[in-house]
Amino acid sequence: MNRQSAAVGIGVVAVGLIILLGKLGVFAFIGSVFWPLFVLIPGVLLHVLYFGRIVPSIALIPAGILTVVSIAFMIGNWFGWWRMKYLWPMFPLAIAVGLYEYYIFGYDRSKQLWLASIGLAGLSLLFFVMSLLWTWGIYLIALALIGVGAWLVVRRPKMW
Repeated sequence: MNRQSAAVGIGVVAVGLIILLGKLGVFAFIGSVFWPLFVLIPGVLLHVLYFGRIVPSIALIPAGILTVVSIAFMIGNWFGWWRMKYLWPMFPLAIAVGLYEYYIFGYDRSKQLWLASIGLAGLSLLFFVMSLLWTWGIYLIALALIGVGAWLVVRRPKMW
C-alpha cells in the first residue's frame, strides 16, 4: 500500500464520519447551542486587531457592542430566553461599553463622548434595577424593612 492510497482512505473515512455526524444531528446541536460565539468572535477579533495596531480605534465601538451583546445572547441561549426580560438592559450597556472603550483607547478624549458612555451605562443600570423591582420589588422592600428594623433594635441606646 502506497502513501497516496492511505491518504485517500483517510480522506474517505473523514468524509464518512462528517456525513454520519451530520445525519445524527451533532452539527445542528452544536450550532444551536454555540451560535452566540459567531457574535462574540468578531467582537474579540476587533479588539485583537485594534491592540495589534491593525485597525483604527473607531473599531472599538462595534467590538464592545458585539462582545457585550454576545454575552446576553449566551445567557439567553444556554439558560432560557425568559431571562431576557431581566437582561434586556445589556443592549444599551453594550453601546456604552463600546463608546467608553473608544473614549479610553481612542484619540477622541471629548467630554461629550465620556458623558454619553457614562449616561448610557447609568440608564442601563437604572433599567436593570427597574426590571428587577418590577418583579422582585416587594421582596426587596420586605428585606429592606427587615434590615432597618434589625438595625434599629441593635442600635438602641443602653438604659443602664
